[in-house]
Amino acid sequence: MGLNPEPDHRSRDAAHEGSEVIELLEVLWEQGREAVPTGPVSPSQLRVLYTLDRDEGINLRMLAEALGSASPSVSRLCDRLQATGFVERAPSPVSRRELELRLTSHGKAYLVDLRMRREQVLMSTIDAMPPKARRALLEGLRSFRGAAAAGQEGGTARPLRSTG
Repeated sequence: MGLNPEPDHRSRDAAHEGSEVIELLEVLWEQGREAVPTGPVSPSQLRVLYTLDRDEGINLRMLAEALGSASPSVSRLCDRLQATGFVERAPSPVSRRELELRLTSHGKAYLVDLRMRREQVLMSTIDAMPPKARRALLEGLRSFRGAAAAGQEGGTARPLRSTG
């Protein structure tokens, strides 16, 4: 599957619509994040939680690489998340000099609740769509996710989670 050197107008239109949808999702995501009873976390902290959920037991250096951030900044984020009870540090069984980072049960519960709230918001909007449009949306999102994953091969970014 090659890349077109010049996208046609439909690609530009889809990218524009996609940008608008992302802006709407950001607002909805923020509302969902603030509604979780355990209190909101910053977007940067949330990225840490997502990464640890996906790559449990990674060390600080690997987390910093995955986030594209400096280790001292990531360490401070983890300090705050540890203080809230969302993250724990444990000695690595491989190296005495390294610590593994893991979500606590409280951190996992936060993500489950957050994802559930966000999916409920999406479902209420998607349920208002005609069935044919819902099917087209599902097909388009699956294709988009596949193309995005293929474009990220070899990099550190990966889809947060995959659903069938």
